[in-house]
Amino acid sequence: MTSGAFTCNNLAKFGSAKLTVTPVDKLTVDIKTEKPEPILPALLSVAMMVSPSTPPTKAVNDPVGTGPYKLNTFTPQTVVLDRFDGYWGRKPDIEKATYVWRAESSLRAAMVQTGEAQLTPAIAIQDATNPKTDFSYLNSETTGIRIDIGMPPLNDVRVRKALNLAIDWRGMAELFGPDVLRASQMVVPGINGHNPDVKPWPYDPDQATRLLAEAKADGVPVTTGIKLVGRNGIYPNGNEALEAMMTMWQAVGFNIELTMLDVADWTRYLQKPFPPERGPTLVQMMHDNNKGDAAFTVPIFYHSSGQYSTFNDPKLDMQIDEARNLTDTARTKAFQEIFAEVHDRIAADIPMFHMIGYTRVGPSLDWRPNLTTNSEIPLAEIRLKN
Repeated sequence: MTSGAFTCNNLAKFGSAKLTVTPVDKLTVDIKTEKPEPILPALLSVAMMVSPSTPPTKAVNDPVGTGPYKLNTFTPQTVVLDRFDGYWGRKPDIEKATYVWRAESSLRAAMVQTGEAQLTPAIAIQDATNPKTDFSYLNSETTGIRIDIGMPPLNDVRVRKALNLAIDWRGMAELFGPDVLRASQMVVPGINGHNPDVKPWPYDPDQATRLLAEAKADGVPVTTGIKLVGRNGIYPNGNEALEAMMTMWQAVGFNIELTMLDVADWTRYLQKPFPPERGPTLVQMMHDNNKGDAAFTVPIFYHSSGQYSTFNDPKLDMQIDEARNLTDTARTKAFQEIFAEVHDRIAADIPMFHMIGYTRVGPSLDWRPNLTTNSEIPLAEIRLKN
C-alpha cells in the first residue's frame, strides 16, 4: 500500500512513506515501512479507515465507516447524521445531528442563542459575550502566511524579513483576543521539536523599509505586484486580519493585492501542484498539529517534496530527513535546529499566532471545548443534560 493514489491533507503528512501491510488475522495487520518511522503509530492515527471499494480519485458522499454514526443525507447546504444503533461501543446520547454552514460568526452565535442551533464550534471574540454559553480554549492551530519563495521578489531573504517586520503584531492580536499567543514557528509550545529560543519577529517598519531599499538597490524588483490569497471563513476575523496586514505592507513599500477565495480555489494555491500562472504569492493558512511531534509540520512545509513547500534547500532537506529518523532528545534537538534555520536563515514564512478558540454551546448540551476542538468534535462525546 502506498499513499501515492491519494492527495488529501492527512496522507500528505506521511511525505513519501511507503507502507507494506500484511493481514495477520481478522483483527491484526503487520505494517512495515521502507525506512525508519519512529512515530508510525501517531502517523497512522491521521489515516482514515475506509471501505476498500472507496475510489481514490473522486469524492464519495456515501461513505461506509466503523463509527457510531452513519450518513443520512449530504447536500452543499446540510449534512445529516443518524446514530448507528449497531455500533459496537457505547450508545451516544445524540440520535440525529444536522450540520449547516453559516459564514458569519454573529449569525452562528445568534442561532445558538435563539435555539435554532445547539452548538457552533467557532465564533469571533466580539461575539463571545455570554459567559454561560461561550467558552474559550487554547487550540492546536497556528496561523501564518506561506511565502512563495520561488518567485521574485519573494526569493530575496531581505524581502521576506521585511514582510515579517512590517506588521504591528500587538495591534493584530486585538482581532483574536487577549489570550492569543504570538507565534515564532508553525507549532505550538509543547509539541516535540518546538524551539523556545526562536523569538517572534518584532514590529519594526523602519527596518522593513531599509531592507526593501537595500534589496532594490541590488536590483531586486521589490515593487512587483504580489498576490495575497486568503480563504473565506478560515478563522474568525480572518478577512479583517489580511486587510490590516495588506495596509501595513503597502505602508513600507510593498505592492500587494488581496484576493479572497472559497476553499476549493484557495487549496489550489496552498497545495502542489501550484497554479503555474500564479506569480509571486502570499497564502493565508492555519495549521493544526495536535499529534505532539514536529514531523507533522516540518516536512510538509519545508522539505522540497512537501505538499505546501515552495522552495528547494538541499541542506534543509538533509536536516529534515535525519531528524525524522531520530528518537528521544536527539529528535527534539534536531527539529529545534530546523525551526531556527527556517526562521533565522531562510525566513520561510510569516508565523502569526497560536490561536485561542471561542465556542457557543446551547444550554441543553453537556460539553466543553478542548485542544482538539478546532479540528474535530466527536459527536458521540456530547451529552444531553437531564
